[in-house]
Amino acid sequence: MHVVRQILTRLSALVLSLLVASLLIFVALNALPGDATSAILGTNADPVAVAQLRARLGLDRPLLVRYVSWLAGLLRGDLGTSLVSGDAVSSLILPRLGVTVSLVAIATVLSVAIALPLGMYAAVHRRRARGFVAATVSQLGMAVPAFVAGIVLVLVFAVRLQWLPAGGYVDIQRDPLQWLRHLVLPSLSLALVNGSLLARYVRSAFVEVLAEDWFRTARSVGWRLWPALWRHGVRNAATSLVTVVGLQLATVFVGAVVVEQVFAIPGLGTLLLDQVTKRDLVVVQDIVMLLVGVVLVIEALVELAYVALDPRLRGRREAR
Repeated sequence: MHVVRQILTRLSALVLSLLVASLLIFVALNALPGDATSAILGTNADPVAVAQLRARLGLDRPLLVRYVSWLAGLLRGDLGTSLVSGDAVSSLILPRLGVTVSLVAIATVLSVAIALPLGMYAAVHRRRARGFVAATVSQLGMAVPAFVAGIVLVLVFAVRLQWLPAGGYVDIQRDPLQWLRHLVLPSLSLALVNGSLLARYVRSAFVEVLAEDWFRTARSVGWRLWPALWRHGVRNAATSLVTVVGLQLATVFVGAVVVEQVFAIPGLGTLLLDQVTKRDLVVVQDIVMLLVGVVLVIEALVELAYVALDPRLRGRREAR
């Protein structure tokens, strides 16, 4: 019963956060100068034609009416219609969403694959020069923007070695191997940055694990260092790591917007910037709301997972 109440409380907070976010997004975007009429008719269009087009597109309605209409559409699953092309927004977003999710998923797996061994190694050898080198490498990785890492990877692996394509995208249904090859470099450019940041948290988590009495006991009864860390340390450090990985997942979604431009990937980021240029605020609102919604949902799931993994938190909340 307590678990159900806890889930309902978190869902209520999530709904309220989404509502506030939708209001802020709508007000902020509509406060920008200009609208889609300038993209359709041009900046020197006849004022009468502009007024007629604004009325046809519904841009002359009061701001509150437009917000309520947009919000009601979102609740019905209706994302509206593009002001510029006239296409359903869902038909523009859904194909791009799969591309971005693929990029983020591969980047997250690579981030963990980089961070876990690097952070563990830095923790085990923290009092030695090689541990300092590992920590320094992760610090340098955090300082490099994802798009810079992407450019360097293209120069090395696409231009010089010619092992991988420099950009573009191939649908997974058309050719799974080429789909994967085209996503390796953009995913790796995100993973190098986010994996470096995650490695710092992994190091801190495993420094605590190495100091625990149960770990010293495991070592005293015959467990070797690395098998003990992989067998018991990862599970006991999972509580804090799940939180960081979840929050990093939200960061990867935001970083993918820029990386998609570098590698000419037709994802949400490319669509967002294209629609911003066209002043198509309906599409822009939906994309931004989608990204914000993904971040908020991830944070909610991370919090619930954190409580599920740590019985001490459940005990404290049950005692209240």
